[in-house]
Amino acid sequence: MPVTGIGGFFFRSDDPAPLSAWYQTHLGITAGYEGWQQSAGTTIFAPFPKATDYFPADKSFMLNLRVDDIDALITSLTAAGIAVTTNPEWDTPETGRFARLYDPEGNAIELWQPPED
Repeated sequence: MPVTGIGGFFFRSDDPAPLSAWYQTHLGITAGYEGWQQSAGTTIFAPFPKATDYFPADKSFMLNLRVDDIDALITSLTAAGIAVTTNPEWDTPETGRFARLYDPEGNAIELWQPPED
């Protein structure tokens, strides 16, 4: 297999420094070329139809982050005043649990806790 994983996620920002700090503070993701070491596990690569309503129509991407303890992260985010949406219909034993939030620039972020093995 020629590709072994995602080497980076790059996107435009109106103000990169504070947005990078937001990701570090609330999601533990270190921005910049020093890198962020993600845990081993599944990474989904899935183009969506242009007319999808799965994430906002004015955005061309949604970041999906694999997490170990979605409940603790939701508690931390809401304590910081960050709105998080959950919906029991999104969760299944086959796919796991999901939650949605938006970064300060309105980019959609989906939190995903995969099902236990």
